[in-house]
Amino acid sequence: MESVANQDDYDAQYEATKLRRERFTTMSGIDLEPVYGPADAELPGQFPFTRGPFASMYRSKVWTMRQFAGFGSAADTNARFHQLLANGGTGLSTAFDMPTLLGIDSDDPFARGEVGRAGVAIDTVEDMTRLFEGIDLGAVTTSMTINSAAAVIMAMYIVVAEEAGTPRSALGGTLQNDILKEYQAQKEFVFPPRPSVRLVTDVMAFTAAEMPRWHPVSISGYHIREAGSTAAQELAFTLANGFAYVEAALAAGLEIDAFAPRLSFFFNAHIDFFEEIAKFRAARRIWARWLRDRYGAQTTKSQTLKFHTQTAGVSLTAQQPEVNLARVAIEALAGVLGGTQSLHTDSYDEALALPTQKAARLALRTQQVIAEETGVANVADPLGGSWFVEALTDELECVAEATFAEILVRGSGSMLEGVIDAIEEGWFQNEIADAAYRFQRDLNRGDAIIVGVNAHTDGDDSEIPLLMIDPSIEAEQLERLRQVRAARDDRAVDSSLSRITDEAGTSSINLMPALIDASRARCTVGEQMAAMQKAFGTWIEPALS
Repeated sequence: MESVANQDDYDAQYEATKLRRERFTTMSGIDLEPVYGPADAELPGQFPFTRGPFASMYRSKVWTMRQFAGFGSAADTNARFHQLLANGGTGLSTAFDMPTLLGIDSDDPFARGEVGRAGVAIDTVEDMTRLFEGIDLGAVTTSMTINSAAAVIMAMYIVVAEEAGTPRSALGGTLQNDILKEYQAQKEFVFPPRPSVRLVTDVMAFTAAEMPRWHPVSISGYHIREAGSTAAQELAFTLANGFAYVEAALAAGLEIDAFAPRLSFFFNAHIDFFEEIAKFRAARRIWARWLRDRYGAQTTKSQTLKFHTQTAGVSLTAQQPEVNLARVAIEALAGVLGGTQSLHTDSYDEALALPTQKAARLALRTQQVIAEETGVANVADPLGGSWFVEALTDELECVAEATFAEILVRGSGSMLEGVIDAIEEGWFQNEIADAAYRFQRDLNRGDAIIVGVNAHTDGDDSEIPLLMIDPSIEAEQLERLRQVRAARDDRAVDSSLSRITDEAGTSSINLMPALIDASRARCTVGEQMAAMQKAFGTWIEPALS
């Protein structure tokens, strides 16, 4: 494409957008162009999207400020949701407790002591109704961080919306639903890999047909990085998982341009500032080329990688926790300069407990300072053209492509088969463990520095206020669950659960309608997961070598 055509195409895209304001300037009054670079340079919104997915970037709309919230009962979390929205948050992000993440009910013996501790407890549609009470689900976007039980939670969300009068077609948001990274890093898996991927593709097919505003899977490097991977590994493993889901959906008969535009990503923004920015830029470039050249995606929307970013929880320290405010600000700035579409900033107290209301508000204010005061949102890809950033972007791309080649060999040319083989052999797990070991070794030697931990330790380590979860919440949740079970139609429950087991055993049937009907009949999360388990079995991770 000629450079003039590049510029003409860019100008047309830019002029077609509604800008936040007519004029963008520095504090000295110097007018700012929408993008900078030589006449023949790649421009934002143009293939392969290294410089950003949209021509106008944040000049037209700043990123969604999405704060992660979830603790105690559904009513507790609902109150926090309302506080975040009142403080200027523009999207909701839900954290579920460990029993819900593992697909068991609050009264399961294995749930004892964990109900409502690390997130909100959800057992039934009634809990989900309480969770979003007073919130117009057609007007806000909701992100739900859950994987093994994602299809069940999605079904309950749909039922809650429809019972409140909002059709499923009007719902907007994201379901994490990335089961592959669970085997690699986070370990909240239930079923074996293949039926688990089937569940992901069922959600993808269902939303492609009935929920045009919904992102059915958020392919997540965040947890891979939190488990100890390097930035290069996070980039490569995450995109490999993305390609695997693409191949699974194609094998299920979906058209690439029917589902690819609704795939989204979730990356970690760690403390190595320039490497993180380069990682985001390389991710867009790689995804665009693979989707077009390998998988035949024709539309710009299919080729464009869009992502949510969260600052690195693993970088937060219990020592001198106020210093985490600086870490979070730097990491958030990297996400913005890398072109994120959505951002969560961790609270400074999260190394010690779930965030207090004050800490969560400070985390949100950090994003607002970046958006409103720094000027970084006024120019697209302001670090583009930096020799350092461009070299890092190229280097990370090369490392990722070498990883893809290795996985393809494992899968005899299939990324899906290669990823599953690498999971079953423990390859991903070993690679991440080795990277984590190397970093800890460097930390112990003093070759890596963490302020307040192994250097500059003479600080104020006085106690800070922490959020405490009332232990009575567990008993109250069990009573609510008992009441739902007592009031429902047992015959409808039994019929719904039998249908789930039967249809789980037939790969050609999409499970989402059965899960929605079961949720409407007030079947619990644990009951629906157990019904699928009868057909799918369970998974035991191989021992690491």
